[in-house]
Amino acid sequence: MNFVHFKNSLRDFPVFSIADIRAAYGGFDHRRLSEWQKKGYIQKIIKGYYFFSDVDINENRLAAIANKIYKPSYISLETALSHYRLIPENVYMTTSVSTRRTYRFATPLATFSYRTIKPALFFGYSLMADRIKIAFMEKAILDFLYLNPLVRSEDDFLSLRLNREEILSQMQMERLMNYVQRFNQKRLANTVERFLSWVGYA
Repeated sequence: MNFVHFKNSLRDFPVFSIADIRAAYGGFDHRRLSEWQKKGYIQKIIKGYYFFSDVDINENRLAAIANKIYKPSYISLETALSHYRLIPENVYMTTSVSTRRTYRFATPLATFSYRTIKPALFFGYSLMADRIKIAFMEKAILDFLYLNPLVRSEDDFLSLRLNREEILSQMQMERLMNYVQRFNQKRLANTVERFLSWVGYA
């Protein structure tokens, strides 16, 4: 198997898996993967998932990898809050939610963290470039409050250093309240009410 041909056939994949390779090349010799790793052509992220070594790694690339290596999942929590400029600093790992068990991959590339939500709560995300699944801003906030029940007071919100101006400028109240109803949890609804008061939404 010629590496140049292999790379051209998978060049549109931000990360490729053994399954992707098998779909493209039914009789692919897996020993080539070890050979190409040793030569520095490709790098392994986790077992069965690889990317090309000369690809630039940025926020979108990490998000695409996060979506791919643990399905079903979408970007949310701190990573989504950072994406929407609601928190001041870049987060040190890529955070997602999934209907599967809570898990964390510490890889040479980055750390990918997944928190569990019920299947009924797996909604409220959009598709970015490369079909990356990321929570809408309102859903990212709700996912965070739902999975961090001790964050519930104005002091707690203040400690997160959330950007109230960005929240006010981006918030779609109809979407937020629709999502709150779908969560159907009184504790969360009460927290959201206090959160909106703290933000200054009138």
